[in-house]
Amino acid sequence: MPISRNSGAIYAGTKPASFALRNGLATALLLLLPAVLPTRCAAVEADVVVAPSGNDSALGTAAAPFATLRRAQQAVREINRREPGRTRPIVVSLRGGTYRLVEPITFAPEDSGTPQVPVVYQAAAGERPLISGGVPITGWQVDAQGRWHVELSEVKAGRWSFTQLFVGDQRRFRPRLPRNGYYQIAGKLPPSERAEGKGFDRFVFKGDDKGDDVSPHWADLNDVEVLAMHKWKMSRLRIASVDAKEHIVNLLGHTGQAEAWTEFTPGNRYLVENVKEALGEPGQWYLDRPTGVLTYIPLPGEKPETTTVIAPRAAELVRFAGRADDGQWVQFIELSGLDFAHANWETPRTGQSFDQAEANLGGAISAAGARRLRVADCVVRQVGAYAIDLGAACQDNVIENCELVDLGAGGVKIGTTLMPAQQNAEALATLRNVVRNCTIAYGGRMHPAAVGVWIGHASQNTIEHNEIFDFYYTGVSVGWSWGYGPSPAHHNRISYNLIHTLGQRVLSDMAGVYTLGISPGTEVDHNRVYDVDAYDYGGWGLYCDEGSSGIRVYDNIVYRTKDGGFHQHYGKSNTIENNIFAFARLQQLSRGKPEDHLAFNFRKNIVLWNCQHEPMHGAWSRGLTTANNLYWNMAGPVRLAGKSLEDRQKLDGQDQGSIVADPLFVAPEKDDFTLRQDSPASKIGFQPISSDPPAGRQTTTRRTTGLPPVPRAFP
Repeated sequence: MPISRNSGAIYAGTKPASFALRNGLATALLLLLPAVLPTRCAAVEADVVVAPSGNDSALGTAAAPFATLRRAQQAVREINRREPGRTRPIVVSLRGGTYRLVEPITFAPEDSGTPQVPVVYQAAAGERPLISGGVPITGWQVDAQGRWHVELSEVKAGRWSFTQLFVGDQRRFRPRLPRNGYYQIAGKLPPSERAEGKGFDRFVFKGDDKGDDVSPHWADLNDVEVLAMHKWKMSRLRIASVDAKEHIVNLLGHTGQAEAWTEFTPGNRYLVENVKEALGEPGQWYLDRPTGVLTYIPLPGEKPETTTVIAPRAAELVRFAGRADDGQWVQFIELSGLDFAHANWETPRTGQSFDQAEANLGGAISAAGARRLRVADCVVRQVGAYAIDLGAACQDNVIENCELVDLGAGGVKIGTTLMPAQQNAEALATLRNVVRNCTIAYGGRMHPAAVGVWIGHASQNTIEHNEIFDFYYTGVSVGWSWGYGPSPAHHNRISYNLIHTLGQRVLSDMAGVYTLGISPGTEVDHNRVYDVDAYDYGGWGLYCDEGSSGIRVYDNIVYRTKDGGFHQHYGKSNTIENNIFAFARLQQLSRGKPEDHLAFNFRKNIVLWNCQHEPMHGAWSRGLTTANNLYWNMAGPVRLAGKSLEDRQKLDGQDQGSIVADPLFVAPEKDDFTLRQDSPASKIGFQPISSDPPAGRQTTTRRTTGLPPVPRAFP
């Protein structure tokens, strides 16, 4: 079954469509883009042709193509030198087939185009070239049990390792314990002297008459990994040693911060992965690094002579490397119609345990100091970290009509976790990037705390008309400052996205759209968010976390979340207006810490629920204003912050102009929140929410990879 397109609309029966950006600079950029980077150069004769069957000593023509992208890159540089007065794009046409990389293709400032002469690397008409960082595994031997074995000399020599395997174009997983569900931590311990002040590196595990959860006798013990769930993150740490008598597991790395939420708290869940002795289920595999032997247990119907097995080797596939210190950018390059796959990620000796969102991980396509790049109609799939990383000093780049699927971490990262230097701050900032009309799905397959789109210290970016689904944490995360300190994340816009199937009871404290820090000018609008389910607390639709300020949240439809359609931990002067919040499992609206200033205005919203829980959780009587809202409980009477609406208006001075009434949606039980013509919502000034694009903007169609949905990675 291919990746679904029938849910790609903001509302039932409509399709996603691009629309004019409100930010003036970004709007100007989009209006210029068609003249700067053509969406397709099929009508222009290719300057350079590449084919997997070509020869780098050939002419690089259709009749005599080159074999590698590196040789094509050299040819582009030669054209730039040879034709200084050129006025049309330089087009590199890639024929269908697979281009295998050992290291990434790196584009430097010398590879740049110009506004008049962009450089376009595109698929030949009707063909889909695949740029792969993987190695086909052949030479299998089949034992008496039907297991496949092959010795990989590069692994045995210590020159290669991998933690992912793709069989028949499907991700396969390493053996884990327990085989169903999770283990639970039995007791916490202070960090060892080595990890003191840095986090936690040991805990007590259970043991009973059925055996121990962790064994000191496992093969290659230092290659066995503990996958420990905290609240909103997971630590992936290798085992150092096991004290069987005291039931203590010691880890090579640590949890990264000496905070309560990174402790190995009794009752917290964990898995143990890459246990050779647990290998036994069809579809599982194990790499014995000391011997270099890879073992795979085939699924029914798989045969070594007809089944393609790929192990990733190159961690990055494409790198755009500007020289920001010298103000030399890599710019005006387009990638169009290309598939990228099989990017490696190897667990470091000290493991992976980052504060939030796995934001320290890079991308299969990475950029720094890049300007006016365009990645269009491309697929990035089966990678170990993020798909695309637009890092420091990346400005005015566009990612559109792409599919980013089967991801070890997340989809797109924009910005960094480091504050840009004050000197030359504008040039070094990450600004005005666009992610539009993309499918970003099946993420977190190795790193469950990763997000669909992450914006760190970056401003004036637009995330619009994307479908983001099947992650274990947040859909879109904006900002990287906790509290009211300076933040370079402002005027970002998250609009017209379909965001759903998040959390899935793996992690907690997440949302469809999550914000952090002072964010003046940031807008979250016209998104449809649903099916957000946390393991413990915090499965919200729209979540203004620590210090979120100056944000406008409007015209969103949010439903079937766990803890509420909207939650604000703390912040200043946010506006929550003209949204629909419906059918959360517990409360519909939530607030964390009250402060002595205006936290937010909550007005002209429709709140609908069908349970006995009160809709408001937390302090909803001071430090905020609520007015002109419509509330309706399909299961009984409406009480707001413990009071009737009349008492709330009289005693608290809140919800002036609000009403209790059935909003008269067409079919809310079928996710149709269209208002009937006789709806009382007009009495509160509610405006019907439309997903139609403004005049002049066209809908583009995303193609499908044809890949079936990726199996769950976590119970």
